[in-house]
Amino acid sequence: MSKTPRKIRDKWRMKEWYQVFTPSYFGELNIANIPCADPSHLPGRVVESTLYEITGDFSHQSIKLYFLIKEVQGEKVQTILKSHEYSTDYLRSLVRRGSSRIDGIFKVTTKDGYTTRISIVVFSRGRVKIAQQHTIRQIMRKVIEEKAKNLTYDQLCHDIVLGSVAKAGIGSDIFNLAKKINPLRHVGVRKSKLLSLPEGTIGTRVILTQKAQTA
Repeated sequence: MSKTPRKIRDKWRMKEWYQVFTPSYFGELNIANIPCADPSHLPGRVVESTLYEITGDFSHQSIKLYFLIKEVQGEKVQTILKSHEYSTDYLRSLVRRGSSRIDGIFKVTTKDGYTTRISIVVFSRGRVKIAQQHTIRQIMRKVIEEKAKNLTYDQLCHDIVLGSVAKAGIGSDIFNLAKKINPLRHVGVRKSKLLSLPEGTIGTRVILTQKAQTA
């Protein structure tokens, strides 16, 4: 007795496409389209992009951006910046023989309650003494804590990412103060990572530890 063949459901046909947009401080640009059968599964996913895709400037391809899906409104997906970082190749290109690299990692909370970890890197023109490195790190801390205290998370993200390529913002502020200690070649926020959202914020249940999914 022959069995009646079961119909195989086409999972792709069951899925709808959702447009992923950057936050307003990055121009609300459509950077990806994601297929999904259930939109409730989208919050918490992470979409990888580059600053080049936002500015159109090829020199910004070395800055990676990771956007956290926060909520779905119809077919439009809202995001916030989860993290950003220099590419490995770009960071390696900044190293010069006979110069010093100074790193600082700081955990700060913005005035609207977002907690983020910010990693700053400084490259000098020559060797920097240990005491001078300590002073430069103190300058880093003072600048980033002052910024976080007076800015919202949106404003801080704009300052960290777009400020760096416009030679303004945090990197520029640290450079102008620290160059008095020792001649510098490069100052920038090489990495940032959102650690927690304020209570009551839409999307507070999203998983901040999920890996990026390239769309």
